[in-house]
Amino acid sequence: MVNRDRLPRWVNVLIDRIADAPTSPIGRLAARQYGRPSPRGTVPTTVFADLPLRVLIAPVNYSGQGTAWARALESSGDGISARNMAIDVVGGFRFPADVLVPLATYHNDPDWQRREFDAASAATHVLIEAEEPPFGRLLGRSVSAQATALADRGVSVAYMAHGTDVRLPSRHLRDNPWSHYNDESIYVPRAEALAARNIALLADSGRPYFVSTPDLLRDLPQAQWCPVVVDLDRWAVRRTERDARCPLSVVHAPSVSAVKGTALILPALERLAAEGIITLELVSGIPSEAMPRIFAGADVVIDQMRIGSYGVAAVEAMAAGCVVVGHVAADVRKSIARHTGEELPIVEATADTIEEELRRLAAEPSLADRRAIGQAFVAHVHDGRLAARVLTQHWIDRHPSRQGKASTDEPDR
Repeated sequence: MVNRDRLPRWVNVLIDRIADAPTSPIGRLAARQYGRPSPRGTVPTTVFADLPLRVLIAPVNYSGQGTAWARALESSGDGISARNMAIDVVGGFRFPADVLVPLATYHNDPDWQRREFDAASAATHVLIEAEEPPFGRLLGRSVSAQATALADRGVSVAYMAHGTDVRLPSRHLRDNPWSHYNDESIYVPRAEALAARNIALLADSGRPYFVSTPDLLRDLPQAQWCPVVVDLDRWAVRRTERDARCPLSVVHAPSVSAVKGTALILPALERLAAEGIITLELVSGIPSEAMPRIFAGADVVIDQMRIGSYGVAAVEAMAAGCVVVGHVAADVRKSIARHTGEELPIVEATADTIEEELRRLAAEPSLADRRAIGQAFVAHVHDGRLAARVLTQHWIDRHPSRQGKASTDEPDR
């Protein structure tokens, strides 16, 4: 998906055909690049506690959210054993999961694929993340075929869309002048094809589906927003209030700079740093476990500038007591207020206004009130209770074993 605009058209066509035909001879040959699977039987499969409801969330665990949602469901006090299975991608950020599956085993070990399918068949519910097949290349690596096979065993299946998998570039470019799909490093044709295919899969599935960030409701208006979850204790860092005579401490941590919009704002940030208005720390390639320490020393964290929404990084920063600055589209802010009853406390800025907003923050004698409002928002919306309630009301309670159960849950807020 990156730098493919520089390739000849026939090369891109070939790459896409291989990706779209994983069971073809060339597709099977391409899968060998992932390496040899672990010795047969050595990679574990999912095991549930003996409870009435058993939920599996798999297989990507982006930003640790699959695990976080599982723990939120278990903490809901509703007789749920929830587990997360995730692909362990070498070189990527690793997040804790109940079952971590080596990439080569996920793709190239039919024995593990069958064993994990059998294990998942013991669940009452399976939540498939990012429209990726939970069981590797089983059943032709078809997500819909794997979902149908689970349903045939009495399992209730739902989907969780995470972002790029359903964010339609043509729509995003039309609605957002700052869209990252304008960046030449992003290969838009493939992103458009994949998002359109996944949107059709969800719309045609007849199953419940959810989105992890509120902007995705533009692409999937029939979905339910299930907020991302953070561990409040982990991000409860010790900090001292900023001395207004000192420069504003600003951190920007772009996981992918083209998507976050780093190049758009860097000139303004460098000007402010040269004037002594801010100190600037650009963070990249830092594992998640190191981020609480970094946020503890930051007054302001600059988040997304191009997508028009917010995600895990912004929530973590607010939980740590940072003031978050970013671009969140007006209709997305309205949607958040409608679902939660609260205004999103992220300071609105675009590449055109970021310098002005940072100067204004630097001139404030105290950021304590802004910090407190951000932390209260996270505690209300992103501590797991709302996510568990959304999944329960719009999916888990619909399972036959739950029919007739009187719900005492409050409405989505």
